[in-house]
Amino acid sequence: MKADVSHLPPLLAEIAEVAGPVAALQLAKAKGGTECYIPARAPDDHWLVQCVGREAADKLCAHFVAAIESDSGRSRHGVKILLPLGDSGTAAEARRRAREALDNGASLSEAARRSGLHQRTVQNIRARMKDKRQGSLF
Repeated sequence: MKADVSHLPPLLAEIAEVAGPVAALQLAKAKGGTECYIPARAPDDHWLVQCVGREAADKLCAHFVAAIESDSGRSRHGVKILLPLGDSGTAAEARRRAREALDNGASLSEAARRSGLHQRTVQNIRARMKDKRQGSLF
């Protein structure tokens, strides 16, 4: 089952498809709102590896690499990307954490504690969520 990344900006959704939603959110939290360099190959002590782990970093490097043809052959170069803020640290992130907690069976008060939202806010979020047990009429 794929994670829902529809709430993410397009670039973060692309990163989530390549390296996973956890890696996308970690990148947004660490470097969101800034331009950062994604190398063709990240060494073990590179910030990208430290942020998302070796496997996810390798996937991102391979995905964003720029291959340039020249007279001397083909060379691979890293690229600079402007990472969007995403929803890390925002009200949207808190609502996402509340929905995730509710999806995992947490009570209203537990979901409120996990997300940092008021219990009544979590209750309103739950009321707007689609019940997965409910079938479709159409």
